[in-house]
Parts: sequence; C-alpha cells; structure tokens
Amino acid sequence: MIVRKIDDVTGTKNHVDTPGWYSRRIVTAHDRVGFSVGETVLRAGSVNDFWYANHVEAVYIVSGEGELYDKDNDRTYELGPGTMYLLNGNEKHQVRVKSDITCVCVFNPPIVGTEVHDENGVYPLLELPPEPAGQA
Repeated sequence: MIVRKIDDVTGTKNHVDTPGWYSRRIVTAHDRVGFSVGETVLRAGSVNDFWYANHVEAVYIVSGEGELYDKDNDRTYELGPGTMYLLNGNEKHQVRVKSDITCVCVFNPPIVGTEVHDENGVYPLLELPPEPAGQA
C-alpha cells in the first residue's frame, strides 16, 4: 500500500512548475502500478497548448473555470468543477483558463514525474528500466 500527501511531493523533482501551470505528481511510473496521478493547477489567464501523442490522459476538474478547445475537431467545451475530459484519441487541445483550475490528471502509460511539454505540447515517452530480478 502507498499513502502519500500532496506535501510529500511539493518541492521535489516531482513538482514541475511552468509559467502556465504547475503539477505535483503523486503516483509515478516509479510506483510501477501502470498509471500515474497528479494534481495540476492551471494559472488564471494562461492559454496552454497540449498534445499527448504518447499518452492517454483523463482530467477531472476540482475547482476553477475555463475552456477546453479540441483543435482536432474544432469544438470548445466549458470547464468547471465536476467536469472530466478524456483524451483517448491523442487530441491536440488548448486550455484557456479563466480562474485557477485545480485538476487531477491520470496518465497511461504513467509519467516518471519530471516531464515537461516539448515545443509541440508533447510529453516525451520516458520509461524506467526493468526492476532487477527478485525486487518485484
């Protein structure tokens, strides 16, 4: 069993901070459970372009408001508390933030915890080496 508090990852290598958002990765590939979980805060007034070409991401909005623009299908969705979106088709998308959005993000395959978006908004596919025999 793993029990962690958000403060356990705040200020560590698993706390990634950028101008438009910051993310604290609570469960990562290092936990070897097949997915990762993080809390991300998208900053008010920011416009963020993302494209998870290597991952499927589910996002659950806890607080805040904004818009999700699906660039692949030219559709806009309102975001607010209780909204979930699933990027199951690796859609290129943009999040326009009206007030700070706090969300829970789940990735498959799991992220290692230190990823940042490249110039296309993509997380690289980073993989851990296999565990040595007898350590599972």
